[in-house]
Amino acid sequence: MYIYNVTTKVAHHIHTDWFHWMKNEHIPAVMHTNCFAKHVFVRLLEVDEEDGATYAVQYFANDIADYNRYIDEFSVGLRNDGIAKWGNQTIAYRSLMQVVD
Repeated sequence: MYIYNVTTKVAHHIHTDWFHWMKNEHIPAVMHTNCFAKHVFVRLLEVDEEDGATYAVQYFANDIADYNRYIDEFSVGLRNDGIAKWGNQTIAYRSLMQVVD
């Protein structure tokens, strides 16, 4: 299994609206691609929140082909939707992890 992790720092003044958008629009859109079997949405604790809250979404892909399909077919459009809506009020970084247990 592979985990696609997206960690995002969100400016305080958009926090509530961004959170609702993630829960009600963005995460459902990502899951609707059928590239991921499940997801977990978490808030990071014990981090510097001076500039905003930090969240992570971990999307679980059964195999690397599903992840690659997401990257090739869907990721650019979904990222651009977020940029169009929130501009530079969020900062995100992405990583891919493989479950090894």
